[in-house]
Amino acid sequence: MAWIFLAGAIVSEVLATTALKLSNGFSHRLWSVVVVVGYVASFALLSRALKLQMPVGVAYAVWAGVGTAVIASIGALFLGETMTLVKAGGIALIIGGVVLLNLSGSH
Repeated sequence: MAWIFLAGAIVSEVLATTALKLSNGFSHRLWSVVVVVGYVASFALLSRALKLQMPVGVAYAVWAGVGTAVIASIGALFLGETMTLVKAGGIALIIGGVVLLNLSGSH
């Protein structure tokens, strides 16, 4: 169940971060509301995952790592941002680090 809450936290954080870009410095009210609601939901869901005894190191690494990788991809695919070989390599390293942390047996 903790992993379901963590997945929800990641989705909420990705939506909020995407909306943050679209809010144009909080000048678009609707996107600004999505930002606030998304981040509040993300932290609430992350806290639920932690309450269910998910190790904080694993939860935060997965939450931050997956969120970073997805946001970088969304930026490149939909927001006109560039994806260089170096950026792609960085995303691969983030994903590799999250996988290694999970394989370390800390959960």
